Amino acid sequence: MTDINNDPKSTKALNSQLVKDDVKRAVSRRSAIKSGLALMSGGAIAASTASVANAVTPDPLITEIQDWNRYLGEGVDARPYGSPSQFESEAVRRDVPWLTADAKSSVNFTPLHKLEGVITPNGLCFERHHGGIAEIDPADHRLMINGLVDTPLIFTMEDLKRFPRENKVYFLECAANSGMEWRGAQLNGCQFTHGMVHNVMYTGVPLKYLLAEAGVKTAGKWVLPEGGDASHMTRSIPLDKCLDDCLVATHMNGEALRPEQGYPMRLVVPGWEGNMWIKWLRRIEIGDKPWHQREETSKYTDLLEDGLARRFTWVMDVKSVITNPSPQAPIDHGRGQTVLSGLAWSGHGKVSRVDVSIDGGRNWKPARLDGPSWSRSVHRFYYDFNWDGSELLLQSRAVDEFGNVQPTKNALRAQRGVNSIYHNNSIQTWHIKPDGSAENVEVS
Repeated sequence: MTDINNDPKSTKALNSQLVKDDVKRAVSRRSAIKSGLALMSGGAIAASTASVANAVTPDPLITEIQDWNRYLGEGVDARPYGSPSQFESEAVRRDVPWLTADAKSSVNFTPLHKLEGVITPNGLCFERHHGGIAEIDPADHRLMINGLVDTPLIFTMEDLKRFPRENKVYFLECAANSGMEWRGAQLNGCQFTHGMVHNVMYTGVPLKYLLAEAGVKTAGKWVLPEGGDASHMTRSIPLDKCLDDCLVATHMNGEALRPEQGYPMRLVVPGWEGNMWIKWLRRIEIGDKPWHQREETSKYTDLLEDGLARRFTWVMDVKSVITNPSPQAPIDHGRGQTVLSGLAWSGHGKVSRVDVSIDGGRNWKPARLDGPSWSRSVHRFYYDFNWDGSELLLQSRAVDEFGNVQPTKNALRAQRGVNSIYHNNSIQTWHIKPDGSAENVEVS
C-alpha cells in the first residue's frame, strides 16, 4: 500500500480533489443564496450579485495549485527595506517634461488614481523643487533663529529631540495644483490635474516652543523661514500662524523625512499653500513686516483680469476630485455594480460633505465619507451605483465644516478670470464613454 503522506503524486491529487470539492460546495452555497435573494427582491439583488462574481464556472486559477503555492519564497532578510509588489509598478510619481525648463526646478505628481484610504505612502508624495534635492548629513545640519529675538539661537538635530513632539495628519497641496486647467481642460488624468497634493502624518516640534526659547521681541510680527537647498527658498509667514499650529517636522508616516521631502527637517504650515512649507529648513528670521521675496511677488500671487494681483492668498480652499473612474483608471469591469471613489480636503478645517453628480451637475447625490476625518486632512469618499453603459459626466463637490462650497469652473472664472496659475479649486469633470474610458472635459 502506498503511504499517501509520502507520495507527492497522491498528495497533489488529494489536494486538487479537495479544492474542487470546496469549489462545488461554494457554488452550491452561492446558488442557494441567490435563490433566497431572488425570493426576497424579485431577483434584482441576485442579478447584481451575478454581475460581480462568476458563481457557475470554476476558475482554474482557484481550483488548481499555482506556482506561488508550490515553492518557498524569499526569507525575512531578502528585502531589508520593503518595496511594492512588482505588479504595482505603475503606481509611481510622474512628471510632465514640458511644464518646466529643467527638472531641478520642477514638479512631479502623486498617482492619486492608484491609491486608497487617506494616507499617502512616503515614496509617492509629489515633489516640488526650486533648486533640486539637497542631500544633507543631519550631523552637520543646523537651524538658526535670529532677527527680532532676545537670544539668537542655533539648534542641532539632537537639540530638537529635547523638545515635546506632536503627531499630526495634514494635507500638503502646491498652490499650482490644477493650475493648467484655468483656460480649459488640459491634462488627461487626475494624477496630472490634481496630483500636487499628498496627505501624511508628520512628527515634529511645535514651532512656538523654539520661538519661545529664543524670545520674540514685541515688534516681531512676521517670520521668514529659509531652506538649505540651492535656491534658498524663503516665504514670509505671519507670526500668529507660526505660534498657532506650525511644526518643525523630522518624520513623516513614522520614518525620517525623505530627502525629496526636506530631510532632515522641514516646516509644516497646516492648510496653507505648499511653497510655504520650507524644506531643508536652516534658518528662521523674525521681522516686523513681510519681506516680499521673489516667491511671493513674481510667483505665488494670483493675477486678475484687470492686471492687479491678489497676494498673501495662503489658505488652500475646499476641493475634491474623483480618482476612480478617471482617465488613468477607466471602468474596465463592464456594466453593473460600480464604486466611484475620490478625495476631498479643505485648508479651513474638516470636510463635512461631498456630493457626486453623474450627469454633469444637473443632479447631485450625497457621497459616503469613510475613514478618519481630521482638520486640514484629506477625506476619502465613495459613491456606489449601477452603471448601464451609458455616457456619464462625473463631478464631485465638497463642502467643509465652515460652509465653504467648492465652486464650478465658470463661477471661479467669473471672480478671478483666467490669467491665474494658483488656487484653482473648481469642480472637475470626467466624461465616461460607453467603453468605460474617461476623458478630461468641461461642461457649461
